[in-house]
Amino acid sequence: QVQLVESGGGLVQPGGSLKLSCAASGLIFRFFDMGWYRQAPGKQRESVAIITSGGSINYVDSVKGRFTVSRDNAKNIVYLQMNSLKPEDTAVYYCNAKLSWDQQVNHWGHGTQVTVSS
Repeated sequence: QVQLVESGGGLVQPGGSLKLSCAASGLIFRFFDMGWYRQAPGKQRESVAIITSGGSINYVDSVKGRFTVSRDNAKNIVYLQMNSLKPEDTAVYYCNAKLSWDQQVNHWGHGTQVTVSS
């Protein structure tokens, strides 16, 4: 079965950096658009960064210039490099995989906590 396993979360001070990883298995990784989403307490889950199977990238405005999404199709891993972290980035970060030609086919990881606090 499909598994998406996130890692790299933790506690970091404002201005610090973290790199999240999502290792995928049980799917043909290169056929999937990969995304990072986050959900803060009391808020709806939001899309943070998407990298499509073709390599196109989109970010939510609040992270542009600070976060970088990338993928390694040979290793079946998608990354999210997060720099200049702010307290408002605190959330559970989830990895998502959507089949590029049928977005109804999608899978979620269990999430990793990112806390930005002094």
